[in-house]
Amino acid sequence: MDDENKLRYSDSELADFRLLIEGKIAKAENDLHVLREQFANDEGNGTNDTAPIFKSFEEGSETMSKEANAQLAARQEKFIRDLKAALTRIENKTFGICRVTGKLISQERLRLVPHATLSIEAKNKQ
Repeated sequence: MDDENKLRYSDSELADFRLLIEGKIAKAENDLHVLREQFANDEGNGTNDTAPIFKSFEEGSETMSKEANAQLAARQEKFIRDLKAALTRIENKTFGICRVTGKLISQERLRLVPHATLSIEAKNKQ
């Protein structure tokens, strides 16, 4: 049976998606850990004995870097939440079903964006 006529993905297909998502969660959590470590280590970057003008430029740059890191960390946390929600949909056997059209989201799309809840068709209508 092709994907067009299926109501949901099979248990074996869902198991494959689970493995894919668990791998993405592990990588995302590792990346988040690195971001947090970087944020924690940004304190005191050794400009205490440099000229005051250079130090003010350095502090401004450091502030921008911290803000960028905080934004990256927030995006990473949201990505992890979305992936974990996808695991819940796998448990409920609703994974891969478009929340607008009720049709199956293509496997190609789900492999690229496993936390997707909209088919390309529904996404394009937005």
